Amino acid sequence: MTKCLLIASLIAFATTAHADPSGDAARGKAVYQTVCSACHSLEYNGIGPAHQHVFGARAGTQPNYTYSPALAASGVTWIEKNLDRWLTQPEAMVPGQKMGISVPSAQDRADVIAYLKSLPTR
Repeated sequence: MTKCLLIASLIAFATTAHADPSGDAARGKAVYQTVCSACHSLEYNGIGPAHQHVFGARAGTQPNYTYSPALAASGVTWIEKNLDRWLTQPEAMVPGQKMGISVPSAQDRADVIAYLKSLPTR
């Protein structure tokens, strides 16, 4: 049992320690559909705001969505560095925000960011 846990830990470390910082947009789309789409859509606001034009946008500005006061006042712009911090630990980045999940895998974050970056901007 201990040997299995050690091997699983090493595999998890190896897959996250060598994350491709540029990401893979096609893989990011799959991760987005699996992880993000429960609350987000590209085209419409749901539990979370729409993401069609999120890359490069200022946080808290998607029309017709009610953001937490903390995120609306954050002044954050959704660029790679900020999206990575946000997806890693949203509450640490913007205390008082209302997103309840994170994306622990560095590769998954890089891939989702590459996908969001590939979408049209305003």
